[in-house]
Amino acid sequence: MKVEEIQARVRQNLYVYTGHGDIERQADGLTFTQVEEALLNGESLEQYPNTGRGESCLILGYAGEIPIHIVCGWRGEKVAIITVYIPSFPNFINPRTRG
Repeated sequence: MKVEEIQARVRQNLYVYTGHGDIERQADGLTFTQVEEALLNGESLEQYPNTGRGESCLILGYAGEIPIHIVCGWRGEKVAIITVYIPSFPNFINPRTRG
């Protein structure tokens, strides 16, 4: 997945949250606006060519000073936000490095 394609779809409001993605967003106290901001300024950290449910990727973006990880996939022509979280220790040493 190319981050530029994802960003273009987000700008066109062609994205959806999975149930899990929205639960995780709320668990970290993130707003829809913060996630959208992070997607629009994000970079691809990891590509997952085939997870059994199709292609997906991990994006790191920022909402102000807050680092946000967003795992995206495809649902037809729309971007699916599979999960959203703030990377933290012990799983991550910093936003780019796994623990």
